[in-house]
Order: sequence, then C-alpha cells, then structure tokens
Amino acid sequence: MKYRYKFACVLAAVCALTRAPLCQETAPRPRWDFSAALAAATGEENTNSFAEAQMASALVSVARTIARSPGSGWGSGSLEYQFSLAPLFVQFRPKNRHGIAFEPIGFRWNSNHTLGGMTPYIELGGGGVHTNLNIPPGNTSSFNFTAKGGGGVYLHRTAKHALDMGVRWSHLSNAYLGVDNPAFNGIEFRVAYHWFR
Repeated sequence: MKYRYKFACVLAAVCALTRAPLCQETAPRPRWDFSAALAAATGEENTNSFAEAQMASALVSVARTIARSPGSGWGSGSLEYQFSLAPLFVQFRPKNRHGIAFEPIGFRWNSNHTLGGMTPYIELGGGGVHTNLNIPPGNTSSFNFTAKGGGGVYLHRTAKHALDMGVRWSHLSNAYLGVDNPAFNGIEFRVAYHWFR
C-alpha cells in the first residue's frame, strides 16, 4: 500500500516538473471555425504588370482543428483543415468573367502567440474555378485550377468571434485543359469574419 503512495507522489512530482501533456487533466477539444469573406486579387496573366488582371470573390468556409501544439510561443498553435466555396467569382480585367470557385484542400496554422488581441496565422490551399468564359481569353479553358498561400492576423472581438485580415499569393491556370495554358499570378487581399464553435 505504501509503495503505491510513494509511486503516486513520484509521478505527481515528475509531472509537475516536466509539465508533460500526459499529466494535463483535460486536453483542448477540437473546434469548428465558420467564416464568411470578401477577397480581391490583382496580378499578371500575359505581361509583367501586376495591374493587368483583377478578380474578386465572396466566399464561405468551414474549418476544423485537426492538431494542437500546447504553449504560448510562436511555434505553438493549432492546425486546421478547411473547405471553402465562393458562389460569387468575378474577373474585372482584362475581360469581364463570372463563375464559382471552390477550395477543397486548405490548411491553416494558427499560432498561440497573441499580441494586443491579434493572433497570426499562415495557410496553404488549392482548388478550382469555373467561369462562363475562358480565363484568360483565347484557346484556354473555362475551368482553371487554383493554388494559394499566405498569412494574416485574427483581430479577436470575443472568445467566439474574430475579424481576419490576410494577404495571399494567388495562382490560376488550366494545366493544359485548353490549347494554351497562361497563368494568373498575383496578390490577394482578404477580409473575413469568423464564428468559432
């Protein structure tokens, strides 16, 4: 009986000194992240001018935390998988186009480091966009693949609500679904509002 008592005391002391995750009473539970966003991008298609083409979209996203790293430093945080759908996609220049876009593959790393109510994140994503006319014009395709990557910050309003401002590199091309495969490469600016559950 006294050996069990000594073992329990030693185990408690080791846990207190090392702060091992095994000794935590409860681990943070995964949570859902629902968001709505507006995005605008400017970039080049056939020239080296970032003012050649402009696009905009309105989108909704659903994300779920799939991994967590405890702590409060820059390297600790949570990894989210997210799915996004843009029922409104518009290209203004060089020609007017409209359609829908989706991003079935998205990963976001949310840092646990907070400064003045702001929390940074980085992300990568990929998907596709279907438009009424080819993008870019010519022997290209009305369906294009997309790849995006960047980062931003959450501006927390409450524990369950946050504003998100981010900047991403944006790429669009058809992977030779058409005869020609010019690519859009540009910078996308995005503002989103999040509901955490």
